[in-house]
Amino acid sequence: MSRVGKAPVKLAQGVKINIKDENVLVEGPKGKLNFKLPNGVKLSVEGQELKVVRDEKQEGSGALQGVVRTQMYNMVTGVSQGFTRELDIVGVGYRAATKGNVLSLTIGFSHPVDFKLPEGIQAKVENNTHVVLTGSDKMLLGLTADKIRGIKPPEPYQGKGIRYTNEHIIRKAGKAAAGAK
Repeated sequence: MSRVGKAPVKLAQGVKINIKDENVLVEGPKGKLNFKLPNGVKLSVEGQELKVVRDEKQEGSGALQGVVRTQMYNMVTGVSQGFTRELDIVGVGYRAATKGNVLSLTIGFSHPVDFKLPEGIQAKVENNTHVVLTGSDKMLLGLTADKIRGIKPPEPYQGKGIRYTNEHIIRKAGKAAAGAK
């Protein structure tokens, strides 16, 4: 039995939910999100609460109940408040800029790297090295942040590259420090 799945999701002010068969549409001030319910799980709206009910007859529906409840919570939070991810660019001469929905990165390659942001994700660059990504879809936002970080992940010797804000990079000793014993 899923403890997470039993907890109801409180619908925030201004959030509308529309359930048709297996498709769920959540609308709010920050946008719209769709989700397809897996077999063995049903949704019920009671007042300002959304409950995830599982089918007792179907095997594995307990695990799905918790996953679907978390997905619904993230969708309701995303369309009402939104999510943010922050990245830092570390390195001499490394910088970023936005041009519409394109994030242009100058990160030590022979050419600038242009990263096209997916629909629903916005980027804001502060101080040329701090990128703030915002969006209503938590999964898409995390995936986008990971793809941007993957262009030039932080290297362990000098720490140069793109990293999440407050990410701790384990540093290695270089050749000079390793040879001096």
